[in-house]
Amino acid sequence: MKEKIYIGVAWPYANGSLHLGHIAGCYLPADIFARYNRMIGNDVLMVSGSDEHGTPITITADKEKITPQAVVDRYNKEHTENMKQFGISFDLFTRTSTDNHTEVTQDIFKTLYEKKYVYKKSVDSFYCNSCNKFLPDRYIEGMCPYCGNQNARGDQCDECGKLLDPQELEEVRCKICGNTPKIKTSDHFFLALSSFEPKLIDWMKDKKHWKSSVKKFTENWLKSGLNDRAITRDISWGIPVPLEGFEDKTIYVWFEAVIGYLSASIEWSKKTGNENKWEYWWKDPKAKHYYFLAKDNIPFHSIIWPSILMGYNKSLDLPYDIPANEYLRLKGEQFSKSRGVAVWVPDVVNNFDVDPVRYYISINMPENKDTNWLWEDFVTKNNDELVNTYGNFIHRVITFTQKNFGCIPKQGKLDKLDKEAIEKIKQTSKKVSESIKKCQFKKGLRTAMNLAQFGNVYFDKKQPWTLIKSDKEACEGVLHICLKIIKALSVFTAPYLPFSSDEVWKIIGEKESIHKCNWSLALEELKVGTVLEKPQPLFKKLSLEDFMGETDPFSKADLRVAQILEVKDHPQADKLYLMHVDLGKLGKRVIVAGIKGFYKKEDIKGKNIVIVTNLKPAKIRGITSNGMLLAAEDDTGVVSLLNPGNSTPGSEISIEGISRDPAKVLEFEDFEKINMTIGEGLKAEYNGKVLKSEKGEVISDKPVKKGAKIK
Repeated sequence: MKEKIYIGVAWPYANGSLHLGHIAGCYLPADIFARYNRMIGNDVLMVSGSDEHGTPITITADKEKITPQAVVDRYNKEHTENMKQFGISFDLFTRTSTDNHTEVTQDIFKTLYEKKYVYKKSVDSFYCNSCNKFLPDRYIEGMCPYCGNQNARGDQCDECGKLLDPQELEEVRCKICGNTPKIKTSDHFFLALSSFEPKLIDWMKDKKHWKSSVKKFTENWLKSGLNDRAITRDISWGIPVPLEGFEDKTIYVWFEAVIGYLSASIEWSKKTGNENKWEYWWKDPKAKHYYFLAKDNIPFHSIIWPSILMGYNKSLDLPYDIPANEYLRLKGEQFSKSRGVAVWVPDVVNNFDVDPVRYYISINMPENKDTNWLWEDFVTKNNDELVNTYGNFIHRVITFTQKNFGCIPKQGKLDKLDKEAIEKIKQTSKKVSESIKKCQFKKGLRTAMNLAQFGNVYFDKKQPWTLIKSDKEACEGVLHICLKIIKALSVFTAPYLPFSSDEVWKIIGEKESIHKCNWSLALEELKVGTVLEKPQPLFKKLSLEDFMGETDPFSKADLRVAQILEVKDHPQADKLYLMHVDLGKLGKRVIVAGIKGFYKKEDIKGKNIVIVTNLKPAKIRGITSNGMLLAAEDDTGVVSLLNPGNSTPGSEISIEGISRDPAKVLEFEDFEKINMTIGEGLKAEYNGKVLKSEKGEVISDKPVKKGAKIK
């Protein structure tokens, strides 16, 4: 029976490029689920778009000295293109800066206000005297009171997932200037979240099909009691509050972004020419609403969005399932735009075929626990599983059949192994379906790959290269079964590998795209006599050296913020200091530095500097230096340390667009390939890109000439 499946996918901030953490967290699982449901005949609507308001955008605009509109225009265009390139099959990928989204958001705000679910309240807010303005949550940083993360934001800690009030943070600092803000009073509007607590508890009673992690997370929130939350901010970039006298305030992004699921559906409906078509998915209790997101977004979708819908009370459907994923990490570190810890999607689509990347993420998907993107493992799985198992089976069968028969041969008498193969196809269809329906995507793909492995075993056992000489009719039967397996595989992998599965589908003589075909075709009989196309290898073997050798040299250096604890004279050298530095979680160490003629001990003790932590230790005048500080020197002889701001010791120095993949030990000759200089405004640069700490741009501590070498 046909079902209505609505799929809402988390909205990426339009303040930077997408990375593979985003793809693994929500976009790929949502696409797999959508493609499968379309293939089994369900009505599917999948929407998302760029999240274009709020402080992440203004922070980027401030850093780049451009308008917020210029930032969001750039990244919406990039995100839209990258989604298409990655095969993410949205019915609509829009943006929150549309007039339509503003209208829907303001209507919901006013409705909740009229029903007393939104109310005004005077609150203490952080005000930065240095910047002369109130600080929205994202302009505030500090230590999370729950997990100790030093870089928690004023609204949420990305490490433990806790939603925060800015005043809960410890060691609070302004993200713009690094100074400590003061408390002032400001009027804001609050969502009466506590009013929905009983309804939410009742609504949660039948959510036994939810992931245990999502269910437990939500139940723990409810057990702790819900607090009303501010939904307006003192910021000019955003949707204006639709009430007279509050034109200087905007609606907080966390409130309006989730409304995007409804506004995008309405926009899609208008684009179809039927303005009420969205109601087909939103006003039918039998429709199932799925929301795909990463774990840090759970409370916005399991608590806040349902509360907004309950308060709006237009008979709109609540979430059916929220299959949130854990994090995909890069060698154990959480992917992060701000810290540059990422494998960037623009780089991926420009350098790789997309399906192998989709395959590796799917087979390694962080469904129930964090997983890691490992380049070595990516290469291994591509070569061993995609090329040698799946691709090789298809290529050897099609090549042999086309060479000897030119078309799909007829089926012969079935022996025990033939019947086992046909039953294997049926069982695989059932198991892959069950897995995808339960959002167990990793299990579904592994089941499909087991069929490919079986196909290789079957082909080897039957030895068609021998049968073609001794029993041509029996050979036809063997190849017919092999082609059945290939046809089934192209269907079963279509949600995961949309590009290569379509190629296989056409190789076996099908004219229409596989993505317009029904899942049941995997079990249908082959069309005997259909001419086969000459196959090309589906996947290429990869070598780690081929692309890792081309990795930007900067990615191999592990640059970190270090705090100078103590400075001593080198006992064997007049121009050298011994510096004891603190690298936070990386511990303390001693480095030797040749800056004695440029800085006094008392001037640099307690100072934050930038050091290369993974440089091969070097013995300098009898003492081993475990790292090297970075300093700029111009042609007049001025030497200046790099200033990373009031950053946490041990925090990373990064460059947007260059993934961090530090070598275990960096040889000095490899470090010399990294040509860093001082650019405009004393900014430390590499190939025209500014080095960034958690506090923003890294600059020269002293005035030096533009072009000064950093070494």
